[in-house]
Amino acid sequence: MNRRKTLTQWLLIPTALTFLAGALSALTATGGSATEQETPQGIIAAHIRDQGFKCEKPQDAKRDTKTSKPNETVWLLTCENATYRVTLVPDLAAKVERLN
Repeated sequence: MNRRKTLTQWLLIPTALTFLAGALSALTATGGSATEQETPQGIIAAHIRDQGFKCEKPQDAKRDTKTSKPNETVWLLTCENATYRVTLVPDLAAKVERLN
């Protein structure tokens, strides 16, 4: 039994090392910090860019709690070139309104 346990431990070491190497590689590729895509403004900016809107250097995204409804989240997205009101509805295109 003791020999079997030792063999199992030795078999798990390469698996653990492979996992750690992959995690380290991912951290190195992203610089170890959150990318623009992982911030609310980055995610929403990518969403509206996919729909043809221009958002240069997203700076801020604030949720508009007064206008939001269940399953319709409204955000005010501030980009370097414009500010947008973006309504996100699951599984549908965003409704985008340029404010300035």
